[in-house]
Amino acid sequence: MSENSVKQSQGLHVVHSGRPEAAPLLLIHGSGASGACWAPMVPALAERHHVVTIDLPGLGHSAPVTSYDIPAQAARVAAMIDALELGPLTVVGHSSGGYVATSLAEQRPELVKSMVLLSTGPRLEVLLPQPAIIRALTGPPLGRLTWALRSDKLIRKGISAICAAEVDIPNELVADLRGLPYRDFVDVLRCNGEYITERGVPERLAKLDVPLLVVFGAADPRWDPASAKEYAVVPGARIEMLPGIGHVTPLEAPELAARLVLEFTA
Repeated sequence: MSENSVKQSQGLHVVHSGRPEAAPLLLIHGSGASGACWAPMVPALAERHHVVTIDLPGLGHSAPVTSYDIPAQAARVAAMIDALELGPLTVVGHSSGGYVATSLAEQRPELVKSMVLLSTGPRLEVLLPQPAIIRALTGPPLGRLTWALRSDKLIRKGISAICAAEVDIPNELVADLRGLPYRDFVDVLRCNGEYITERGVPERLAKLDVPLLVVFGAADPRWDPASAKEYAVVPGARIEMLPGIGHVTPLEAPELAARLVLEFTA
């Protein structure tokens, strides 16, 4: 499979890249985004893996849902893996996509061969004060109005605000974000917060026997970069800090991130 193959499975938009007989690698995007955020990394990963890129339930091109609860999202992803007979596989989660990956491993450990977390905040207490444009787009009292009036330029500015390096933002990612209603985005953030408030990610993963690579931007403006060390409680976890990189690793350092993933899966 030299070119992308696109299909729907269990209500999820799924893109396959690479050879179908290669070891499967599942990419899970973060809050309110879509699988388009992985575009800069996919070519390198697809040289060695059957890369499966999804839009999470209710996001991107996937079917609408009534809840963005993390365990429910993970259950839908598990159903997709079962339907396509992909497991066990390596799961790579960016930001809150790491919460879905973790919940997947909690619910169906036999499906998760290993895990990579990119810029995944370990617990709510280490969330930093957000950039002004992010607060304007998401918080009361102006969030709903600002969201309704947002332009492509404003969306790009919002993504750039959580980056430390210059980024080339895929047009498809911008279009997918434009299609997301404000209420849904707020629900996504709320459900993410509930999941890590109940129990932090390192604590959850420490109870599972899943090989783990954690990659964190040393200049992440969204989560305290020092909190990456909290993943050391997971037996055998490898933690990589990327100097000069912010929160959106797949866009800011796609070549480096892909190389770290390939080294880990090798």
